[in-house]
Amino acid sequence: MQKTKDVIIIGAGPIGIACALECKKKGLDYVVLEKGTLTNSLFNYPLNMTFFSTSEKLELDNIPFISNNPKPTRNEALEYYRRVATSNKLQINTYEKVVSVTKEGDQFTIVSEKNNYTAAHVIVSTGFYDIPALLDVPGENLPKVFHYYKEAHPFILQKVIVVGASNSAVDAALEIYRKGGDVTMVVRGATIGDRVKYWVKPDIENRIEEGSIKAIFNASISKITEENVTIETSEGTQMLENDFVVALTGYRPDFTFLKSMGVTLSEEKKIPTYNPETMETNIPSLYLAGVICGGTETHKWFIENSRIHAEMIANNILSKLQN
Repeated sequence: MQKTKDVIIIGAGPIGIACALECKKKGLDYVVLEKGTLTNSLFNYPLNMTFFSTSEKLELDNIPFISNNPKPTRNEALEYYRRVATSNKLQINTYEKVVSVTKEGDQFTIVSEKNNYTAAHVIVSTGFYDIPALLDVPGENLPKVFHYYKEAHPFILQKVIVVGASNSAVDAALEIYRKGGDVTMVVRGATIGDRVKYWVKPDIENRIEEGSIKAIFNASISKITEENVTIETSEGTQMLENDFVVALTGYRPDFTFLKSMGVTLSEEKKIPTYNPETMETNIPSLYLAGVICGGTETHKWFIENSRIHAEMIANNILSKLQN
């Protein structure tokens, strides 16, 4: 069945919800299509994660976000965005994956796994958490290798290699260690990452210094087997006995999806083409919102500094419809 809308929003993360709020305020006929659950990326974050940002920086449309502490937890964020969506009766279809977006003339055709839509405008706010940056080594597809971390319990009494030195890797290493896992970090660079949360960085550095958590710097994994992991270091090759590998080496947007719609990307960092004043791409009436605007620089855009994209886009769409 074909459904016609003013706007189709792809992705129901915090920024997709912000876009829906703005479309509703401006009287636009919209629907949000989300392939998973509401705020699917946040749902897949570690159970005990604490945000770097304070709660007021995560608020949408001046709707208060009340948390027990200045920096909210994953569960508090899920509750907040859930209440924003439900209390405002936003039109959001979860578990409806978009298969293709094509444009003919002034109309987009959006095909999902459940419906077909036409729309004059499309907003893509799909984030970056769906596609892990792979190690690309033999054995990476073994069941012992994880690219997402949920909780420490499965790794109790196990020899665990945590790959990476970002916030997610450091949080996982500390939690697994404190729950009884034998943790070794494999870090490509010479130190723990500079962007690690300031209240966590001294903790991980002290645990490494005292030997509670082992760390191999300037190193990379070259092979994974059922029993061992081979690591290349500045001092030569090492083979470590191992039960699990938690490879938290980052994630990236779905560049293939962007290119399939005709959005052009820069060569090196895959930054999509868009007007920073309207968020409109090189495809007229196709907009980007949120972290997807940064290409491989996924640390450039967050909820707190990309909330403004929603109002910018909605204002531009409204101005077009009124002309």
